[in-house]
Amino acid sequence: MTSSAPHPEHILVVDDDPRIRQMLVRYFEGESYRVTAVADGRSMREALQQRTIDAVLLDLVLGGGEDGLELAREIRGRSDVPIIMLTGRDDVVDRIVGLEIGADDYIAKPFHLREVLARLRTILRRRKPKPGAEAEARGADTLHFEGWRLDLGRRELHDAGGSPIELTTGEFDLLTVLARQPGHVFTRETLMDLTRGRSQEAFDRTIDAQISRLRKKIEKDPANPKLVKSVRGIGYVFTGRESV
Repeated sequence: MTSSAPHPEHILVVDDDPRIRQMLVRYFEGESYRVTAVADGRSMREALQQRTIDAVLLDLVLGGGEDGLELAREIRGRSDVPIIMLTGRDDVVDRIVGLEIGADDYIAKPFHLREVLARLRTILRRRKPKPGAEAEARGADTLHFEGWRLDLGRRELHDAGGSPIELTTGEFDLLTVLARQPGHVFTRETLMDLTRGRSQEAFDRTIDAQISRLRKKIEKDPANPKLVKSVRGIGYVFTGRESV
């Protein structure tokens, strides 16, 4: 199969089951992705250091006593690369912890390959700058609030001093939805639909985890937020004032 893209997106698979690694490699290479598959955290670190990775498919239960959640935390501590968690444990607590760490999605085993592909494509598509992003960056597609600058074309957030703030795909999409409509109260279900779509099971703590991570990055005091406030029994509202 010939891809029209000069540089196919590179997927890193981290799973200790050789059958799953082989299955994912064959499938995604057949879809014109470049794939590196490893079995443990050491090999994962080497791959991330030596290659440009566009997304990570990470099993939460690895051999040798390694914890996939800890590996996800390690990845997120140094990169905003998308992380899709794969696990045979259908545990809501694991999902919540993973999302709080900063994972972008969660897929339970056994999974359909087409579903994994659809989730991956959605995340990668959201990360790509829009066509004409350079022009948009100078136009109206940039939001300013309380000294912050949210560049929707380049998908970048800068603080009052001009320093870039790394956001995951989910955090960026969530902030964009909220900041576009200051003063509007969004339910968790609406935020789920607007930022993640129907492909992922909706449960309240998913959005709560994303909001918690977002507050840690944009609020002076995350425990007493001034930009993204909770509305008891309903959801969240963005209260940042527009600035230039």
